[in-house]
Amino acid sequence: MKSNKQSMSSRMSYAFGAFGNDVFFATLSTYFIMFVTTHLFNSGNAAQNDRMISIITLVIFLLRFVELAIDPFIGNAIDNTISRWGKFKPWVVIGGTVGSIALVILFTNMGGLNKSNPFVYLVLFALIYITMDIFYSFKDIGFWSMIPALTFDSREREKTATFARIGSTLGANLVGVVVMPLVLFFSLNHNGGTGDTRGWFWFAVIIAGVAWISSIVVGIGTKEVDSDLRKNKEKTSFKNVIHILTHNDQLMWIALAYGLYTTGITLVNSLELYYFTFILGNASAFTIFASINVFTGLISVALFPKLADKLNRRSLFFWCILTMTVGIILFVIAGTSLPLVILAAQLFAIPQPLVFLVVLMTISDSVEYGQLKLGHRDESLTLSVRPLLDKLAGAISNGVVGLTAVAAGMTTGATAASITGSGQLIFKVIMFGVPFIVIIIGTFVFYKKVTLTEKKHAEIVDQLEKTWGKEFVVSSSDDEIIVPELAIGQSTFNAPIAGKLIALSDVKDKTFSSGSLGDGFGIIPTDGRVYAPFDGIVRVAFSTRHAVGLVSDSGVVTLIHIGIGTVAMRGTGFVTYFERGQHVKKGDLLIEFWDKSIKDAGFDDTVIVTITNSTALSSLEHTKKSGSIVDKNDIILHLSKD
Repeated sequence: MKSNKQSMSSRMSYAFGAFGNDVFFATLSTYFIMFVTTHLFNSGNAAQNDRMISIITLVIFLLRFVELAIDPFIGNAIDNTISRWGKFKPWVVIGGTVGSIALVILFTNMGGLNKSNPFVYLVLFALIYITMDIFYSFKDIGFWSMIPALTFDSREREKTATFARIGSTLGANLVGVVVMPLVLFFSLNHNGGTGDTRGWFWFAVIIAGVAWISSIVVGIGTKEVDSDLRKNKEKTSFKNVIHILTHNDQLMWIALAYGLYTTGITLVNSLELYYFTFILGNASAFTIFASINVFTGLISVALFPKLADKLNRRSLFFWCILTMTVGIILFVIAGTSLPLVILAAQLFAIPQPLVFLVVLMTISDSVEYGQLKLGHRDESLTLSVRPLLDKLAGAISNGVVGLTAVAAGMTTGATAASITGSGQLIFKVIMFGVPFIVIIIGTFVFYKKVTLTEKKHAEIVDQLEKTWGKEFVVSSSDDEIIVPELAIGQSTFNAPIAGKLIALSDVKDKTFSSGSLGDGFGIIPTDGRVYAPFDGIVRVAFSTRHAVGLVSDSGVVTLIHIGIGTVAMRGTGFVTYFERGQHVKKGDLLIEFWDKSIKDAGFDDTVIVTITNSTALSSLEHTKKSGSIVDKNDIILHLSKD
């Protein structure tokens, strides 16, 4: 157990790391494209400039998508890292170093190649950009993946994440405060308040230096928790990466919700400087907005633990979206009124850190959810999803912003006075209308599909602590569960799972195949979901979650056993959706399991179903032949008692 002093030192180091990380990200996602569209290409030929801007934004867009496909494998590589410094810190330092060097180069014209040899410039740009993006991914994924490795307690994670978000809020917003003052300070020509390429270069040097130093601080000042829960029996192979991600359903739903949301907000945020420059005609006022953002953002983040505790994360998410929606609407009608614009921008900006933390905590908690469900812990692979989505949003935003700037006439030499009415309309539709729609869709997905709450995560961790890496006794007590007398008459028995039907005698376990536990059948599964075959009560609940005992309302007693020898998996790879003594309806989901985890563990995955009081029946008729393909709604047995 770390001391409080050590914990605070770790949190402060992590917070500074977040500061440097978001300084870098904000520069790359927001201000780099501003440099490209307004300063990099100034040949004097407007058509040529617009053509190069369009090409470079397309290159960024395509390269981001290429790199996005690599991100999960980067996360997996980090998960499989073993070093004396831990999994994450080496990648944070290496990624921070290479990424910072590349960023500085990108903020140059590469010795005038942008004019003298545009083709060579584009090739070099692509190589440097993809190198920077890959190493930044190693740093970013490694950094944010540390949260579930620093503590298992959901509330402690909130504290760590809050410190980190304070740092990232300061980083992201301070860039907005200092960008134009720094650019102008180092510029030889102020160009009406937009500066020159020299000013933008030294701005990049300062940003890169801060980002690099912060990565070193993370490497020195943080410490991972040493726990059996973080130890896997085997590494995750590259070929299983996508399979693992897609089978963590809560991770996938929060990813979809957040992907839509972050695309919307990134587009608005990326166009704000354009709004101040070309709609308000007052680029310097952006510094006022960014300065206010620093303080409001810090207050917002500092309140997160209390708000999350009082409202719970789910409710907090919806309140944040409502506030942002009001901000967008006010932004639309604000026009050129500076007070209204700043108010609208603040209403849109203040909830963003809170939404980020809600999403980050949910994704962090999905590490244990996936561990319980799939039988494998994948910290960086799981956490790689969030930065992947941010970069996807950044890629889309960079592409859209570049094209919007060209379409609206907001390129090199443009002023607020030169922007036409149609140009303003195009700009506002892209800045406000499109983001509003995608944010609302993302919110709907969150509302319908994201169910991993703080309470549910605590239950998952409790189950893991009881089972992960430990031998324990299977609990199968049926005390106090009254079994009704087998009723006279006929009843049906549905297939509890989809798959290929086999005779009980063909099951590769003598205990079952001999019929000593009753008549029944086996199913080689094609799905990982077990459903109730009838209306009844859960009579036996196994702590290993690999089996369940049921008794129907008519007195039919059955055992559904997933796999042969799977008790040795100690519950990993299985998720139950019932409690002992619970009444269930035919077709209710009882158990979900990952079939691959059973096979990887070397066990037979056959689902075995027995009627343990079958001898009391007058007849038991099998309605399907062995070898038939069945679904969960198919009737397998006709039962009767005279």
